Amino acid sequence: MKQTVSFDDVLLLPQYSEIVSRKSIDISSSLSENIVLDLPIIAAPMDTVTNSYLISRMNKHGATGVLHRYNTVHQQASSLKSINGIKAAAVGVTGNYTDRALKLVDAGANVICVDVAHGHHALVKHALKVLRNTIGYDIHIMVGNVATLEAFNDLADWGANSIKVGIGGGSICSTRVQTGHGLPTLQSIIDCAQSDRDAKLIADGGIKNSGDMVKAIAAGADFVMVGSLLAGTIEAPGESITINGKSYKKYRGMASVEAQIDWRGHTSSIEGVSHMIPARGRLEKVLNELEGGIRSGFSYTGALNIVEFQSKAKFVQQTSSGLYESRTHIKDRF
Repeated sequence: MKQTVSFDDVLLLPQYSEIVSRKSIDISSSLSENIVLDLPIIAAPMDTVTNSYLISRMNKHGATGVLHRYNTVHQQASSLKSINGIKAAAVGVTGNYTDRALKLVDAGANVICVDVAHGHHALVKHALKVLRNTIGYDIHIMVGNVATLEAFNDLADWGANSIKVGIGGGSICSTRVQTGHGLPTLQSIIDCAQSDRDAKLIADGGIKNSGDMVKAIAAGADFVMVGSLLAGTIEAPGESITINGKSYKKYRGMASVEAQIDWRGHTSSIEGVSHMIPARGRLEKVLNELEGGIRSGFSYTGALNIVEFQSKAKFVQQTSSGLYESRTHIKDRF
């Protein structure tokens, strides 16, 4: 039986560095020839994370987001039109997904995300064929999610330009509990990074902080996709709620009971939950902190860009005692 590793099981080995300023580090990554992110962070297509305003602000900071699909075609296309910069939007693999994709392309989409829980599926294979025949090859198609190298290679062969890697690792995802299936996201990244295909790898799920982002990139990810880290910001959808003097915002999995009833009127497989998370303030502050952590991570390895970082990075495993020591623990001592 194969042993797997998650983000908390490993650390990166500090190495000799000649980097004097973190500003000299280039953390940009190319999604395509025409789409380059200065900050390789993508907001997840969830209704408590991405709206047109948050994505426009992400774009301004050099990152981006994928507009969720949990509304009507007209509502999604109208929202997409108001986004400044990169325009990415999600579709499914059943129902009116081809019409939705066409309307989104007409609205200016340069990235279509085929967004499903289990990407290594016949419906995804069929949808990719249909979409390529419908919207052509000039539109970047992002697909996910998958967990294995076989799945990554298949999606790339079916026509995906970028692939979301990670099943069951999201903070509000209950797939592993409900179905018994999944794989630690870091292990999936390590496995899928062995692919000889040219599709981009997007780490998606279980990323809790900038340190996890650094580990994901070191393992082979070109980008990271996050939800909870951005859901509590002022720019994210939803109103702030005050509870006992503290501000919160709702964050929910799109396979949760609440989300499913809201967007399709009934529930199917329940693989997510809804939760209130503390308000995080402005998006710019959160992104600046994450960017600073990524740049620091590169500097500890002595790497000036992603390619150099991935070639130099060295992982070591840590014990549960090591994990405890890795976290701030002053409160446990006094």
